[in-house]
Amino acid sequence: MTVSVPFSHRDRPFEIRIDADGAVELYLDRILRKRREPGPEEPQYVWTNVELEWEEHHYVEARYWASGQRLEVTVNGQPLLERTLAG
Repeated sequence: MTVSVPFSHRDRPFEIRIDADGAVELYLDRILRKRREPGPEEPQYVWTNVELEWEEHHYVEARYWASGQRLEVTVNGQPLLERTLAG
């Protein structure tokens, strides 16, 4: 079962998906930006650097700890979302 965590930043739609195979994906505007396959190391980490306003860059990072099903999202190093997923 795929777990989806939608969120917005600066009125833009983002989504983190944890696929049934354990891969972590980061979407912006419904377009896949990064995918990280599951592995022995935690956390799994995906990121994208996006210009949302005129020359204003936003570094969106997501970390996922499969052992505790914990998801953390930051933008430019500032916490945006922390959640324990049920899946």
